[in-house]
Amino acid sequence: MEIIVSIWMFIVGTIFGSFYNVVGLRLPKGESIVSPPSHCPNCNHKLSATELIPIISYFICKGKCRHCGEKISYVYPIFEAACGLLFALAYLSFGFSPNLIVALTFISMMIIIVVSDYYYLIIPDSVLIVFGSLLSIEIVLISGFENLLISLLNGLGAFIFMFALKKFGDFLFKRESMGGGDIKLMFIIGLVLSFPMGIVTVFLASLIGLPISLIYLNKSNDHVIPFGPFLAIGSIILLLMQLNIDTLINLY
Repeated sequence: MEIIVSIWMFIVGTIFGSFYNVVGLRLPKGESIVSPPSHCPNCNHKLSATELIPIISYFICKGKCRHCGEKISYVYPIFEAACGLLFALAYLSFGFSPNLIVALTFISMMIIIVVSDYYYLIIPDSVLIVFGSLLSIEIVLISGFENLLISLLNGLGAFIFMFALKKFGDFLFKRESMGGGDIKLMFIIGLVLSFPMGIVTVFLASLIGLPISLIYLNKSNDHVIPFGPFLAIGSIILLLMQLNIDTLINLY
């Protein structure tokens, strides 16, 4: 039964992932996320139902637009598959519990942020506001108003920590070391994971991002690397493993 539900969660995740791709690509450009319908960015060909099946359509169309032959970025099916996998892992981690809703909301936000930050180096405020509000409502419904206040204080602590880290980085490198979106994102990470785990997220994101950044910098003269995707990966790992600071201290 668990395998069947996991497969179902994966399929649902790929469908949402396809939509999140659109949101992440359009919002930073100020475009509507519903109009025009999904289309080829090269020839504006409106995609048919068979061209909108997550992951599968990419291979059916051989990675090209059926109308003009323009190559379709492989990033699309990767993000769809990633969202599907994360939805399935969230179910395996939390089961059908209220915390699963929080996990899916958090993952959804992160997928959009990764797409947006990857392509445009922007974490839209609208995404943070909408999902931050949804997560706050979910925390109230699950744990009560008092726990929301505690979560908000955790978020504030994570925000202040990231802001201080940015100021230190600016001083050290004599230029802007981090975008404002990363600092605001840390508020929501602290809100969901707690302030101490927010700090752990930063260090985990740095460990994940360092080798990738070194490879990227070696191949490109552009020294601007988005940190949002690494924060997303680090925070999702900690979320799905259900780690807290006490567990980490005991393991240490």
